[in-house]
Amino acid sequence: MKRISALIIGAGQAGLAMSHHLSARSVPNVILERGEVANSWKTERWDSLRLLTPNWQSRLPGHAYAGDDPDGFMSVAQTAKFLDTYAATITAPIETRTTVTRVRRIGDDYEVETNRGLWSCRNIVLASGACNRASIPQFSTGIPESIDQLSPLAYRNPSQLRPGGVLVVGASATGVQLAAELRAAGHDVMLAAGHHVRMPRFYRGRDIQWWMDRSGLLSTTVAEVDDLQRARAVPSLQLVGEASTRFLDLNTLQSAGVEIVGRFTGLRDRTALFSGGLANATALSDLKMNRALDGFDAWAAEAGLTDLPAPERFAPTKVAEAPRLSLDLARGRISTILWATGFRPDFDWLHLPVFDHKSRLAHEGGVVARGLYVLGLPFLRKRNSTLIDGVGADAAALADHLVSTNVRHAA
Repeated sequence: MKRISALIIGAGQAGLAMSHHLSARSVPNVILERGEVANSWKTERWDSLRLLTPNWQSRLPGHAYAGDDPDGFMSVAQTAKFLDTYAATITAPIETRTTVTRVRRIGDDYEVETNRGLWSCRNIVLASGACNRASIPQFSTGIPESIDQLSPLAYRNPSQLRPGGVLVVGASATGVQLAAELRAAGHDVMLAAGHHVRMPRFYRGRDIQWWMDRSGLLSTTVAEVDDLQRARAVPSLQLVGEASTRFLDLNTLQSAGVEIVGRFTGLRDRTALFSGGLANATALSDLKMNRALDGFDAWAAEAGLTDLPAPERFAPTKVAEAPRLSLDLARGRISTILWATGFRPDFDWLHLPVFDHKSRLAHEGGVVARGLYVLGLPFLRKRNSTLIDGVGADAAALADHLVSTNVRHAA
């Protein structure tokens, strides 16, 4: 059995940032990674994906984007290279191809079983990510076998889909991007849209992430929100990593020939059922967008920013007078369903009583239990906790907590 002070599970941006901060505090640590550095970026992302944040916002502790296109958006390969370079720069102590199969508590320590042997440690940092598994509704098991089903974790490009129509379920960034890509490739596409957040890529001459960053919105803390669980469940903005594409919203998709329906609520025999609340969902999305733009305008006025174009507002989302409420899946229009319905972490190997009644990992700002921490989950400590640009601050805070706790425990 190997012994180390701190084990970090996962060598993505969260795990690497944590290793940097622990090493800076003289805490011996090792990262256990089931694949290679940035494994999810290398193996579980579709080909055309780009970061939703501009390159200037790719900032990790001691490392930042230094190329000649700060306002561009990294591709999957560029993001993986960015993280590979970071791992080499900080000489991160990584054990690759090491899959954690079980974690349990033994006295004051944790015992970690892997496919390459046992570890013992006083501290564990769970940095394996928030998107390990696709969240697919249980009723999907009733979909006719003649229809292919896949999630964004398995999707790579339109060529892997059979000819025929595609039902994309989910209207966050993933859903609208894949619907647009599949429609451009010639597929008949239907998008089932539930809760979503519409937003322009740029506003008053600046990228929307500039507004969110400079106004302080991304720095909102857990103490500043009324309903933390709801804040953690907010879907990603309807954006794409292209400076030339102002909107990739439901209006844009409808103009391209995509049929928009309400939330996919279930099945009756072989018939897909869609919510009749599409108009309400789009109106709420427009309302949230306009409230955010109002907030940005107020901040700009208070900050005395006079070099910006005038405020503007956008046409509301169009909704058909009578959106489709059902679709007979046996009639052959749809050959593939793509479930863009969100993701969840995978902690099946964590054999500890640290989950709530909904099987969610319970934590306070990333502190799960004594010596047990988590990084990279939505709104962990701040709104930007899942961003490359936000995970470093979370890692620093947890590293400080780990060090102070160990000192107190040793005393």
